[in-house]
Amino acid sequence: MQELAASLEVNNRSRMKKKLIGIGAVAAAVALLAAGGAWLHSREAALPANVAHANGRLEMTRVDVAVKYGGRIVALPVHEGDLLAAGAVVAREDDAELRAQLDAASAARERAAAARQRAQDEADASATQVRLARLEWTQASNLFAAGQISAVERERRQLALDGAQATQDAARAAQGEALAAVAEADAQIARLQTVIAETTIRAPLAGRVEYRVVEVGTVLPAGGRVVSMLDPEDIYFTIFLPGPQAGRLAIGEEARIVLDAFPGEPVPARVGYVASDAQFTPKYVETQGERAKLMYRVKLQLSPEVARRLSPRLKGGMTGEGYVRLDASQPWPHGLAARGD
Repeated sequence: MQELAASLEVNNRSRMKKKLIGIGAVAAAVALLAAGGAWLHSREAALPANVAHANGRLEMTRVDVAVKYGGRIVALPVHEGDLLAAGAVVAREDDAELRAQLDAASAARERAAAARQRAQDEADASATQVRLARLEWTQASNLFAAGQISAVERERRQLALDGAQATQDAARAAQGEALAAVAEADAQIARLQTVIAETTIRAPLAGRVEYRVVEVGTVLPAGGRVVSMLDPEDIYFTIFLPGPQAGRLAIGEEARIVLDAFPGEPVPARVGYVASDAQFTPKYVETQGERAKLMYRVKLQLSPEVARRLSPRLKGGMTGEGYVRLDASQPWPHGLAARGD
């Protein structure tokens, strides 16, 4: 009995301890929420009336790298997260059939070149025949004038000259056709070489691979996507502001971005876009009062220099606060001032 009583007492103490821990955790969470709310309230109260702000997300321009011609992917040397230089190989397509067509076009070009040479030789020979026929006709005309040959002989020489000239015209036409055939074969070879070069898909810009759309062995149609890249020099932060505030913004005005990951480092930006039409506020705009109103989308664009400098630390989807001045003549508050302000 004593052992049973001791066991019950231990269990009661354990349950009491767990209950106290749970109550403490709830109290700590409530305290954190209260502290966070107080901090947010104090920060908003510290902002001057000419500064508007809203929470938002960092976004990077996505570039889809696609194949120009349909084919089977035989190599895909990149992986998600890889940082690529402009022109780096992203994927390769099977080019065996294209190379067979290139060989056929090269053979056709050789035949056309041989035909061009034959046509040239025939044209040279016909030119010689024309000169000889003209010489004989001239001599025959002189002899006819002197009464030494008949009119029939002179006419025969005339017909021989006409025939030689017709042969020369035909040889020149054949020479033109041969030259056109060579040019056509050269164009076909150049086209196939271009298509073969396009089967090696390269990065159009320096950036990071966001994700691979396909895997090795996939057969893609023309325009099929291979990977998606993020442009590290085209970074912007999207916020939503009510009409009275959005209407006072000017494109190109200075802005500031404070990311949750780097709360003490305001990032300089500029107003790059203000929507002309209002829309319902996205869910990630947290306050109930802002959700109840139609808002205008505002894009805060980072300059390429700032984007390049911070690209190793910035990632698409990072949350934070965007700040804009409704009166550009007023200075930024101390906490949002960047170097040089």
